[in-house]
Amino acid sequence: MNTDKESSLSNTKIIYDITKFSHLDYPDHLSCIVWFAGCNMRCVYCYNKEIVLAKNGHYKIDDLLSFLRSRIGLLDAVVLSGGEATDYELKDLCETIKAFGFKIKLDTNGTNFENLRTLCEAKLIDYIALDYKAPKNKFKEITASIKFEEFSKSLNYLVQSRIDFEVRTTVHADLLDEEDINCIIDDLVERGYEQKYYLQNFRDTGTSIGSLQSASKSLESGLLSDKLQIVMR
Repeated sequence: MNTDKESSLSNTKIIYDITKFSHLDYPDHLSCIVWFAGCNMRCVYCYNKEIVLAKNGHYKIDDLLSFLRSRIGLLDAVVLSGGEATDYELKDLCETIKAFGFKIKLDTNGTNFENLRTLCEAKLIDYIALDYKAPKNKFKEITASIKFEEFSKSLNYLVQSRIDFEVRTTVHADLLDEEDINCIIDDLVERGYEQKYYLQNFRDTGTSIGSLQSASKSLESGLLSDKLQIVMR
């Protein structure tokens, strides 16, 4: 184990929380989830409000590494989530996680292209879940962000790479309708995406950033494009 590399990692409390065990977030793998504090978006449907708005977390990188050492041989993988994990430079951390023998899944909005590419080119990421928040014309409305072009670069890069990844969209039917989802599907197909496309239903926790309640309607599956295989979650 390269202790010099470990000691070079930040001791800032950038981790909001650690879910110690999950069999759902990384398909076919037992994993833990690392929730990084803060995000560069303010998606109106986001139920991780406390994580997104947090300026600091509760755990240091060293705390995470101590936990992971105790899970060697017990867990298969580490999921890096948030917030937005790629708001931080993760290369050293990922190298250490891989040295422990864990696979790494990254949940990301794709708006930090250079950080994403650095991790992928170093072959540190085994699986990526990329959030396609909204079609371009609704992107700012949904995310309070003007980073669609940065997201677009990340999507193109992943489609053209050999990285194992999925695209997913969280759906609140009062915000995104069948036409919006079909617009996303058309865009994905045009870029060359051929994998499953995952739709996640909005979770009404009462704590979303936009203070949303459950949608007044549901998507009509019969109106959705069949150009990609859609999987509902």
